[in-house]
Amino acid sequence: MGLFDFFKKKENAPEAQEALDKGLEKTKDGFFNKITKAVAGKSSVDDEVLDNLEEVLVTSDVGVSTTLKIIKRIEERVSKDKYLNTSELNFLLRDEIQLLLSENNSNDFRQFEYGEHKPYVIMVVGVNGVGKTTTIGKLAHKLKEANLKVVLGAADTFRAAAVDQLKLWGERVGVRVVAQPMGSDPASVAFDTLQSAVANGEDVVIIDTAGRLHNKVGLMNELGKIKQVMQKVVPNAPHEILLVLDASTGQNAFEQCKQFTEATDVNALAITKLDGTAKGGVVIGISDQFKIPVKYIGVGEKIGDLQLFDKKEFVNSLFK
Repeated sequence: MGLFDFFKKKENAPEAQEALDKGLEKTKDGFFNKITKAVAGKSSVDDEVLDNLEEVLVTSDVGVSTTLKIIKRIEERVSKDKYLNTSELNFLLRDEIQLLLSENNSNDFRQFEYGEHKPYVIMVVGVNGVGKTTTIGKLAHKLKEANLKVVLGAADTFRAAAVDQLKLWGERVGVRVVAQPMGSDPASVAFDTLQSAVANGEDVVIIDTAGRLHNKVGLMNELGKIKQVMQKVVPNAPHEILLVLDASTGQNAFEQCKQFTEATDVNALAITKLDGTAKGGVVIGISDQFKIPVKYIGVGEKIGDLQLFDKKEFVNSLFK
């Protein structure tokens, strides 16, 4: 059984759906309160309703570019169907968001298995405070549940707290952590981690990196060096560069995504802290604008609250 199949088997459980619904509560409440106001006193979807809807989407952190695409699609449907009742707007909006996301992200997790490479190397990037180390710990827990041998590399050597936090997660989920003293060369930690993973026959390596956006050139050089050193041990490593973004930062998450995608070859996203914010619309906007698959979403604080992102389930939950 591939990792995706394992995840789906777990994620289809009622408690996972319940966690997703609960995690999106704040976004749903804000979103639908705004939509209710947008259509108040209107019986059909006219220009004013569409203008109001545009404002709702933008203020829900869907982003201007994605909002305009959605509004254009709804306008086309309205003109084709001539008369649309405002009560149908929610269904229409849900359909168009689902269509947009499915068109924009053909590279979905469904075609993905960790078993293609051994060890499979994930380099995790993102600014401090977005839940990077917590995401690593929760992902390591999921992988271990799938009977995969996992090792973590503490390459954020600029903050003692980051190394200590990763070690705590390692103890909590029962996976090995490779670390060096604070201030060590991050590339050296990554090299040691991969070398020991190969020697121990481990399946997945997850490398934590420093969350500094001090300047793009510095970040690019640092991540480039880590990649080069890892490739001496495992050619083509890292197989995945996972960018972690905090949903509660709203438009700031878009800017971070822009900076990191310019600095390195990000090919997967994890969007955290959806349960603590009304800004869940960022998932829709970022997924659309950057054409990078959102692989994981964080919908709560419990160890099992990191979920595989399923576009259809996410949008259905949002519109429940």
